[in-house]
Amino acid sequence: MNSTRHSARDRTGTRRAADDRPVALVHADARAWRPDTARARFREGLAGPTAGVAAGHTQANLIAVPADWAYDMLLFCTRNPKPCPVLDVTDAGSWTTALADGADLRSDLPRYRVWRDGEQVDEPTDVRAHWRSDLVSFLIGCSFTFEWALARTGVPLRHVEQGRNVPMYVTGRQCRPAGRLHGPTVVSMRPVPPRYLSAAIRETALLPAVHGSPVHCGDPSALGIADLSRPDFGDAVEPEPDDIPVFWACGVTPQAAVMASRPPFAITHAPGQMFLTDERDEQYRVV
Repeated sequence: MNSTRHSARDRTGTRRAADDRPVALVHADARAWRPDTARARFREGLAGPTAGVAAGHTQANLIAVPADWAYDMLLFCTRNPKPCPVLDVTDAGSWTTALADGADLRSDLPRYRVWRDGEQVDEPTDVRAHWRSDLVSFLIGCSFTFEWALARTGVPLRHVEQGRNVPMYVTGRQCRPAGRLHGPTVVSMRPVPPRYLSAAIRETALLPAVHGSPVHCGDPSALGIADLSRPDFGDAVEPEPDDIPVFWACGVTPQAAVMASRPPFAITHAPGQMFLTDERDEQYRVV
């Protein structure tokens, strides 16, 4: 990134240049990093979208809630497995995970969001000062994980090509409620050329632990999305003229549930800025 370029954060937490273009903050060599290298860099304060970082290694969404809300969250994920496929759940107060040896969930993500009563109150790069002994963390599958399969079959990834965070949208489709938790499904969108559509559907269907096949292809209004140029999270991408918008369930859905259900406290990842695990993407492929 040009260090002389002024930038600011937009409403979704994405840094933008003075001319309003999204600025990719991760290192040019991030694709070749080991996951522990990526986590170390994020621990040092590097932030930005993680699409393509430590290629071949599984990425995960994070949500941590007080223990007395943990059953509600587990039930919410169980009842809504498409947007909320659980990869790991920690013990109360623990900041470690079986998915990454030596990792610290309080510091090893690029950026976090801190929530009180359903309102975002902070967006730090480290949440050790916010951590509580009663927090139970859920690591949820992320669609960045299946992008290796899309790229392998030739599906272009417009957000990666354009150096942007993937666009995410709150839909009009409500999740199945669970205890005190309720809220809408969030989706990520990737424009796909028609000749690659069947491959995109087929390849992602083989990875149900990271959202699996699309929930919709085509007209966004069927999901209650009015304007693709105005994502609720992430950045708008510029499609090619014949591209078809393809929508996958998104692990930001628990954050929408936090906003709708207003638990007293929660910590999440910032959308698009994920936890890098030591797991290999292929481990989650159904054969």
